[in-house]
Amino acid sequence: MATGLNTFPPGFEALVIGGSRGIGQALVAALRARGAGRVWAASRSPAHGAGVADGVEPLVVDATDEASLAAAAAQVKAAGATLSLVVHTPGLLQDARLRPERRLADIQREALQRSFAVNAFAPILAAKAFVPLLQHGGPAVYASLSARVGSIGDNRLGGWYAYRAAKAAQNQLIHTLAIETARRSRALICCTLHPGTVDTELSRPFQSGVAAERLFTPDEAAGHLLKVIDGLGPDQHGRCIAWDGQTVPW
Repeated sequence: MATGLNTFPPGFEALVIGGSRGIGQALVAALRARGAGRVWAASRSPAHGAGVADGVEPLVVDATDEASLAAAAAQVKAAGATLSLVVHTPGLLQDARLRPERRLADIQREALQRSFAVNAFAPILAAKAFVPLLQHGGPAVYASLSARVGSIGDNRLGGWYAYRAAKAAQNQLIHTLAIETARRSRALICCTLHPGTVDTELSRPFQSGVAAERLFTPDEAAGHLLKVIDGLGPDQHGRCIAWDGQTVPW
């Protein structure tokens, strides 16, 4: 039996971590269009006032800080929310201190730690905070955005040590979460999702070799991801699923 948007109750509630820009922002808008009654848009600096659409609830959270995530979950619970869907979207490939490594000599401890903090630790800490709010007995999904480059079996090019390893760790952590939750909440699906190459700040420096038809706008990516979530079932529990519905190998 599928567990997805079509099985959620009318006016279901959802939470998008990283919901103020990029894929996260597009997911918030798409969920509202799909009939979500209230969507919590969580980020460090969410939009407020006139910039917030009807039915969207801003939530301030530092996605890498365990105490901040716990406080945000307490706020959602205190508001009487019954969540059907939580999507964790933040990821980090490069910034002022971090660049994808081309060779072994480029590896730096600080870069490894920073990549793991955002790409691996943050999704499982978010799960620790919010998965209890999904364990209500009804259909529910916890999904975090991963990447195909985290696949060990699909790695044919090498390089990008920190990002690849952190994404592989993310997949393992969510897979382990799925094993635990299966014992307690049979209606809850936990998985990671590969959105493809999306025209966002994360991928912009690396788009030159991407075919035009495989470079998605955030809105297109959100549509793909919600279609995948629509079709989730027991066979996808604990797996990494690509934007086109295919399972990404470990």
